[in-house]
Amino acid sequence: MEDLGLYNPSNGIAAAGFADVERVHYNLSEVELYEEAIRRGEADLTADGALRAITGQHTGRSPKDKFVVRDATTESQIWWDNNKPMSPEDFERLHQDMLAHAKGKTLYVQDLIGGADEVNALPTRVITELAWHALFIRNLLIRPDRDVLKRFQQKLTIINLPSFKADPARHGCRTETVIACDLANGIVLIGGTSYAGENKKSVFTVLNYLLPAKGVMPMHCSANVGKDEDTAVFFGLSGTGKTTLSADPSRTLIGDDEHGWGENGIFNFEGGCYAKAIKLSAEAEPEIYAATRRFGTVLENVVLDENRVPDFDDNSLTENTRSAYPLHFIPNASATGLAPHPKTIIMLTADAFGVMPPIAKLTPEQAMYHFLSGYTAKVAGTEKGVTEPEATFSTCFGAPFMPRHPAEYGNLLKDLIARHGVDCWLVNTGWTGGAYGTGRRMPIKATRALLASALNGSLKEAEFRIDTNFGFAVPVSVEGVDTAILDPRSTWTDGLAYDNQAGKLVSMFIRNFEKFEDHVDSKVRDAAPGLLVAAQ
Repeated sequence: MEDLGLYNPSNGIAAAGFADVERVHYNLSEVELYEEAIRRGEADLTADGALRAITGQHTGRSPKDKFVVRDATTESQIWWDNNKPMSPEDFERLHQDMLAHAKGKTLYVQDLIGGADEVNALPTRVITELAWHALFIRNLLIRPDRDVLKRFQQKLTIINLPSFKADPARHGCRTETVIACDLANGIVLIGGTSYAGENKKSVFTVLNYLLPAKGVMPMHCSANVGKDEDTAVFFGLSGTGKTTLSADPSRTLIGDDEHGWGENGIFNFEGGCYAKAIKLSAEAEPEIYAATRRFGTVLENVVLDENRVPDFDDNSLTENTRSAYPLHFIPNASATGLAPHPKTIIMLTADAFGVMPPIAKLTPEQAMYHFLSGYTAKVAGTEKGVTEPEATFSTCFGAPFMPRHPAEYGNLLKDLIARHGVDCWLVNTGWTGGAYGTGRRMPIKATRALLASALNGSLKEAEFRIDTNFGFAVPVSVEGVDTAILDPRSTWTDGLAYDNQAGKLVSMFIRNFEKFEDHVDSKVRDAAPGLLVAAQ
């Protein structure tokens, strides 16, 4: 085995069971990984200097192929309704077969950190057969100083061999694709998929398992901070505006996707961004667009024209085109990844039913209710068979990455909100004046104005009404915002049609929350929406 690069000589991959590997490249730089990826035909250079890779049949995560080892340690700690179990014996066979598969190959190792807070950081070693995967994860996690690499000891090892094909009969999995997490021993095995996002989400999954036991809240959210150290956290599912609204040039970006909330405040899990690139434009998202044109960025499944210029409007490979770049490519990004305890929490939803107001004030109990609900809506035409708005509930705004029961995260969040006196707001970036197809998208100018008022504290002084469907407080008027838009029913031409639509959505919330009722206290249960009260 030929070992090249900078690493802890007492911590080579032979210690992890690898043998007869042709060559191992440890902690190569961006330039070196570019050279390797292009020489090996893994990726192309774009006209702007980014690296473009195509992932083949897997252009997104494979949640149905993700498993957690069920053993004495995890048996009572994992939310098995949401996580597929794998026996320790099947995992060990898979592990040994992947080690055997690596024989004769060239491997790339990156030693990195998950978590900007030193007390809660997760030293992570990623071992992969693709040079561009090594560059991807080098962009996405935190890169230690070179002197740290000489004594690096990981707590999590990710082995990612896309060319390995799992055997369901032998390994206890579903298909040839597998993501298997041994949480007790800190090992993740990934095979049969080239989609790079599995690497970063594996780190998130492990942190979501480890941190709650330490009283630290892991969050699928973006975060920024103002000049007065007024930190804000933005929860939201895909398409709700989490990345766009947190990228505020007047505030410092902490991170766009994954954070922890611990004793000392907010800390980014990552050292980079993994932004959606479909329909990306310089006008709408100038900072993200500029990052796609820099050396070091990895573009995933982005179509290039004959001059190798990215065509971000081309979805022929996938709608889920991505751009992965280090956080310092964003001009106003935090250099530390740290911020004080939040003063504001924003929960984003894109309500395609046209029922929810553009902003609402939440009590701590309502915040926990909506956090556990994790609501947004798909619109007609986005997926085959979707002909009208369809409610989507992803608990904690990230169910696929939650090993523990949602109530554990929800109770932790509720306690932190109460302890630090955090203001919580629900912001609807979806539709007004009717459901999707009839109404219109919530004006971004109004959303930004309401968000600015919430963040600077002035919105708390507004006059509020109690929404008859959801029970939360809605401002009656806000300077610079059309008053009519604050009352969704008044924006519909048919008030009874609004009432029917609202009743339908409230019922969906109630049905979805039934599985959590035995895990929360009476105050949270009482924060549920009520069935429609006759509108005036």
